[in-house]
Amino acid sequence: MTFELVGAAGDVAKGTAISVEVGGVDVAVVHADDDTFYAVRDECSHASVALSEGEVDGCTLECWLHGSRFDLRTGEPSGLPATEPVATFAVEIRDGDIYVSTTPSNGVNP
Repeated sequence: MTFELVGAAGDVAKGTAISVEVGGVDVAVVHADDDTFYAVRDECSHASVALSEGEVDGCTLECWLHGSRFDLRTGEPSGLPATEPVATFAVEIRDGDIYVSTTPSNGVNP
């Protein structure tokens, strides 16, 4: 599995998300309330808007446009209007830096 450096962990406050590009794909890197870093495709599967601009709540990320929430661990939506999951990517923290896999971990095409 190939990982790309996307930035310093200290630059992403808990409860926030940033948008980065990994392997040519826009990815939302989220510092969740459980103090874990997650990465999902930075595009809502319902309306093609940036999820990184949404609200982090626990281990979910809410689409700011229509309110669908996505589980950061699985990419699955927890409510309408989204019905399709978003791609998730493995994240590693190495020496204070965030590395994100270039390959989706849940089998969803980015």
